[in-house]
Amino acid sequence: MLLLFLTKAEMVEQRNALAIRTVRQSFPFPSVIRLSAYLRVPFRKIELSRKNILRRDGFNCVYCGSHHSPLTVDHIIPRSRGGSDSWENLACACVKCNNRKGSRTPEEANMKLMIQPRRPHHVMFLKHYVGKVEDSWRPYLFMD
Repeated sequence: MLLLFLTKAEMVEQRNALAIRTVRQSFPFPSVIRLSAYLRVPFRKIELSRKNILRRDGFNCVYCGSHHSPLTVDHIIPRSRGGSDSWENLACACVKCNNRKGSRTPEEANMKLMIQPRRPHHVMFLKHYVGKVEDSWRPYLFMD
């Protein structure tokens, strides 16, 4: 609101059901604002962690799709075979699938990956952080 009052931003979208009220006036509640001037801030790299791998894979096993059992992080190419700790080599797996695969590659264990792991995009993590993405935000987040 302060950016709007100082004319450093303008309102693009508003929430129809909400308003900000003062003693004498009512203002529309902003949903999307556009800054008049923008200082480019580089995006921080998404940290490679167990929590972020589970979040990237939607808390679903990449082998069977299960999301009910305890989940682990699996090295697709096992570390004993030279596999690295990278976004492309780590995936969410249920305990049953991880034990069945063991220290073999998915091909050797006759297990197929449902999704190919890759480095996540920061917009995906923004979506998880915010929770529900409003429909009016979609054109501005490039999520169509």
